[in-house]
Amino acid sequence: MLANESVWNGSLPFGFEGGISTADDAIGTTADGVALDVVWSEVQDILAAWNANRDALTAVLSYSTTLKAEAIPQSSSTDSFEPASEFGQPESLRPPADYVLMGFDFYDYDKASRWTRFALRDSTAGQIRATLNYALEADNRLLNSAILHQLFTDTARINEDGQTVWPLYNADSTVPPEYLGKRFTSNHQHFLASGHATIDSGDLEDLAKTVTHHGYGVDPTSRLLCLMNPEQAEQVASFKAGEENANSAVAKHSFIPSQGAPAFLTAEQIIGTQAPAAYENLKVEGSYGNLWIVQSDLIPEDYISVVATYGANSPSNAIAVRQHPNAIYQGFRTIPGAGEYPIQDSFFTRAFGTGVRRRGQAACMQITAETSYTAPDIYGYVSPV
Repeated sequence: MLANESVWNGSLPFGFEGGISTADDAIGTTADGVALDVVWSEVQDILAAWNANRDALTAVLSYSTTLKAEAIPQSSSTDSFEPASEFGQPESLRPPADYVLMGFDFYDYDKASRWTRFALRDSTAGQIRATLNYALEADNRLLNSAILHQLFTDTARINEDGQTVWPLYNADSTVPPEYLGKRFTSNHQHFLASGHATIDSGDLEDLAKTVTHHGYGVDPTSRLLCLMNPEQAEQVASFKAGEENANSAVAKHSFIPSQGAPAFLTAEQIIGTQAPAAYENLKVEGSYGNLWIVQSDLIPEDYISVVATYGANSPSNAIAVRQHPNAIYQGFRTIPGAGEYPIQDSFFTRAFGTGVRRRGQAACMQITAETSYTAPDIYGYVSPV
């Protein structure tokens, strides 16, 4: 027996991380009579369905690509017609010239499951499937946390090709392109500190303006989402137009519960359309002005972000998720180990990277009495370096 090999004490189920399978021959069925090759076939079907769906929250933030870097326009400026003359020819239309090469990083992650022949013999199919469930949950947490880390981090880095992986605008001397005559300076910042320890209505208004004055979230094909922790969402739900809230701020709008909110009484009439119960499978709590409020425990407490989204997995979304150009290596994968039945020794892998595509399309704020922003720790995030 190897020094690091675990010893089975008869408990069910048995799976160990550090040991090596001791089976000289593989058994064919589980304790409840399910053939192992049937279990393996089920695993493949589950993985296919898993990779076809991305978590609702991060799907509205991101878009998949196989490129290491991409030249992406950093404004939504549009061209306009000109007065016609009888003999002259008009100028030709041309795309915006403010393209920036945006880099995306890429890393490999993996985990393993290992079973002895005795463990497989005395485990049920459900107990074996439970290992896959743990792997799927870990993969979900890895991917979601990496995308949220990219959203909330305010520092740049370099990918393996030497291309810069940019954050949102972070006062790094980059001058954003002008939009509808509005000009910006080299200290333009999309990572803000509130300057007070409690969220107020002005924080939401400032974040919304920080995104819309670049032209994002103002056209009918887009939607402004305000992402926050339930702790902050509970406070936002009390905002009412014309009334003072935290930090002596006077709200410009009222929080209006979405169509999916519990029934409530009000003596006032709602003018306009309520926010829907859900957007792209993402639950919407309500609205504040043109913001749809989305609460999630995945968002760190005391942090909020306003993001202009164009729908789930839209190529116009703010963050890129880079995958390998070979489709075989894309998504969540399981690789068989030695032995007749791969479930005895299996490796779970995910290879991907992230990067901001449009630096002005989102803005983040830390609710803090401090005057400068500090990036949060994202639950489940695994630093690849």
